[in-house]
Amino acid sequence: EVQLVESGGGSVQPGGSLRLSCAASGFTFSSATMTWVRQAPGKGLEWVSSISSGGSTTYADSVKGRFTSSRDNAKNTLYLQMNSLKPEDTAVYYCSRGARRGQGTQVTVSS
Repeated sequence: EVQLVESGGGSVQPGGSLRLSCAASGFTFSSATMTWVRQAPGKGLEWVSSISSGGSTTYADSVKGRFTSSRDNAKNTLYLQMNSLKPEDTAVYYCSRGARRGQGTQVTVSS
């Protein structure tokens, strides 16, 4: 069974940083393209970043230059380093593999 468990969310001030983690199990993580998506209050899902099995990354324009996605295939773990956070980054962040998502982790950016 595919399981994705996000962690690392919290509340930070604008300009702060957080590192999200996603522990994956139930599939061959090293072969999978993994994606981060987010959902702000009252809005739909927004794609944030994807990372291929080989480590190639793509980012939404809204986070480019501030967020960095990475993976540790030995630990079956996906990461999202978020720097220079803005209030508009406030959302529940999910890691996903295809249509499958974890339970999400809340990120709140507020002064």
